[in-house]
Amino acid sequence: MKYEAVIGLEVHVQLETNSKMFTRVPCGYGHEPNSLTDAVVLGLPGALPVMNLEAIEKSIKVGLLLGCKIADTCKWDRKNYFYPDMPKNYQISQFDQPICEGGEVEIEMPGDSPAVMGKHRIVQLTRIHLEEDVGKLTHFENDSLVDYNRAGSPLLEIVSEPDLFSPEETFAYLTSLRNSLIYTGISSCDMEKGQLRCDANISIRPVGTEKLGTKVELKNLNTISGVKNGVEYEIKRQIKAMETGEEIFQETRRWNPEQRYTTPMRSKEMAHDYRYFPDPDLMPVKIEQEWIDQIRNEIPEKPFEKQRRYMDELNLPYSITSALCPDLALCEYFEEANKLAKNPRKIGNWVVNDLLRELSAGNKEETKSISLTDCPIPPKHLAELVELIEKGVVSNNVAKELFPEMFSTGKSPSILVKEKGLEVKSDVGEIESHCAQAIQDDPDAAEKFKAGKEGAINALKGKVMKATRGQANPKVVDEILRQLLSN
Repeated sequence: MKYEAVIGLEVHVQLETNSKMFTRVPCGYGHEPNSLTDAVVLGLPGALPVMNLEAIEKSIKVGLLLGCKIADTCKWDRKNYFYPDMPKNYQISQFDQPICEGGEVEIEMPGDSPAVMGKHRIVQLTRIHLEEDVGKLTHFENDSLVDYNRAGSPLLEIVSEPDLFSPEETFAYLTSLRNSLIYTGISSCDMEKGQLRCDANISIRPVGTEKLGTKVELKNLNTISGVKNGVEYEIKRQIKAMETGEEIFQETRRWNPEQRYTTPMRSKEMAHDYRYFPDPDLMPVKIEQEWIDQIRNEIPEKPFEKQRRYMDELNLPYSITSALCPDLALCEYFEEANKLAKNPRKIGNWVVNDLLRELSAGNKEETKSISLTDCPIPPKHLAELVELIEKGVVSNNVAKELFPEMFSTGKSPSILVKEKGLEVKSDVGEIESHCAQAIQDDPDAAEKFKAGKEGAINALKGKVMKATRGQANPKVVDEILRQLLSN
C-alpha cells in the first residue's frame, strides 16, 4: 500500500516592535539574561497589561499581505498551562476571535534547473493570531535555566491548512513566507535568534483516501532545512509504523537535528486542555475599515509579483530574478543602478554575479560576509561601470578586473581607469601591429578562418586582447583582423 503525507505548519513570527506586547519593556536579543523584564513580564501580583498598538498594526499588515479576512473585532484569551517559561501560568493569546482568518501563501517548487522557473501553487491558511512570546529554557545535564528576556514579545502565529504534501513543499512554503514577511518589515525572521519558529503537524494516509490520519506535532525545528529534514524523517517513521502494524498516537515529538530522529515529548494537548477564557484585564480590539485601508497603502509589492514584473517589463531572465527578488534591499540596489544606466540585463548580471560574490567573500581579515548596507560600491558606481563598457571606454574584461578594486577601495570606476591607465586603446597603428603578430603566431587559426570557420577568429582576438591587457577596442580589433585575413 502506498501512503501520502499531509502536513500543516504553525509558524511563530516575532514582530519587530520597540516594546513588548503588553508592557513598555523593550524587545531585544543578546542582552544580559533576565534584564528585559518587569512586573507584567514576570506575572507579579497587581501588574496589568497594556496593548501594543504597533504590534496590532503589523498583524493587520501581515493579514492583508497574505489575503486574509481582517476581523471587525478581536479579543484576548488566557491560555492556561503550567510551565517554567511562562511565570503567570497562562499565556495571553487569541482563541475564537483571531485578528486574521483565511489567507494564502504562493510557493514555488524547484525547476528542472536553476535557470528554469518551477511550478507555482497556492497554500491555504487557516488563521493568524497575535499572542505574547514565552521565555527561553536552556537545559543542562542536571538542571535547566530560564531567560525571560524573550517573554512577552509580540508573537504572530500563522497557521496553515493541512495543505502541504511533501518535505519539499514545507521548505518552499517557509521560504516564501519568510521572504514576504521580511519584505514588509514585519520581522527579520532570524531563526538563530528565535524570531521565526515552526511546529509541523504531520499525518499519513493511504493514497486515494480523504480521511486524515492521526496527527503528530513536531517541535524543535530551528532552521528551514531542519523543518524539511524533520518532516522527512517523521513521514518515514509513520509509514514504517503503519506497515508493521504499530499504532500511531496523537502526540508531540521533538526533532533531534544532530542525530536526525524524533523522540516523544508528551501527549498532544487539545484546546480544552488549556481552559481558554477571555482575559478580564484586556478589552476587545475594534478594527475600523478606515484603519485597514490606511495600512493597506503601506503594503509593498510581493516577491513573486516583483519577479513576474521584472521578467515581463524588464525582460530579465529567471536566473537573475530568482537571485534578486527574495531580497528587497538587493532589488532596491538594482533598481537605483538601473535608473542611471538603463540597462537592466547588464545591471542585473553584475549584481547577482559579481556584487553578491564580493559581498559573500566579505572582510577577509574577519572571515565574514558584508551586508548590502555596508557595501562599498554604491549603485551609481555600478551604473557608471556599465556605461563605461557601453561607451567603449573599457572592455568587459578590464571591467571584471576593476570590480574587486572598486569593492576594496570604494573608488569610482572612472577614477580607477585614470589611475591605472586602462582606457580602451583605439590607436589603429598599434592595434594593427598586434593583429599581425597574432596571425603570425597562430597561422592555423588564420587558415581555418580563411576556409570559412568564422569562430576561428576568436582565437586571434584573444591573443590581441591578451597582448594589450584587454585595453584594445574589440570592434577595432575585429575590423583589422578581418581586413588582414582577407588579403
